Amino acid sequence: MASKKNSSSTRSGSPTNGEPIYLVVGYLRRAHGLRGEMVMEVHTDFPERLKPQTKVFVGEDYQPMTIAAVRGHNEGLLIKLDGLDTPEAASRYRNQSVYVTAADRPKLPEGRYYHHELIGFDVVDEEQNRIGRLSEIMQTGANDVYVVARPDGSEILFPVVPSVVLSIETEHRLIRVHLLDGLIEDPEAGLGDRD
Repeated sequence: MASKKNSSSTRSGSPTNGEPIYLVVGYLRRAHGLRGEMVMEVHTDFPERLKPQTKVFVGEDYQPMTIAAVRGHNEGLLIKLDGLDTPEAASRYRNQSVYVTAADRPKLPEGRYYHHELIGFDVVDEEQNRIGRLSEIMQTGANDVYVVARPDGSEILFPVVPSVVLSIETEHRLIRVHLLDGLIEDPEAGLGDRD
């Protein structure tokens, strides 16, 4: 969800190492009308923070711009950026991502986390056995799903529900999960008596 990082580390998640500098909040599609507005897909849970006078960064070069006006449009927004007063001027930014700085993101309530904060956390079972490392979080609609990369290169999917994800310990970069029966194959299973 973010592009540029604070350090050369490719690890994301910890505020001290690999914290993204910019977070995607939208994607500019096309010019709309004659005043320089653009259709923007919203890629944030906090679209209300995208209001006039908000500083944003556009494109892969993170060009600083200021929102002049914004209003709802279908399932997205119509956004006007300062200095873009014609459809031709706005069209130069077509198909570009819109970012805010990570420092400007809203604080979440206790027990809630931004996805980038959790990527790279170790995942263990109830007995502290290491399962792998959180590599991705899929949004499915009903609940998120943690994709855990195993040391052997395989992946395990964990639904993010209270009966499966038992705790998240940010100070230890650790996620404790309850293993559902059959989720991880027992290497000794099926080696018993054969006829």
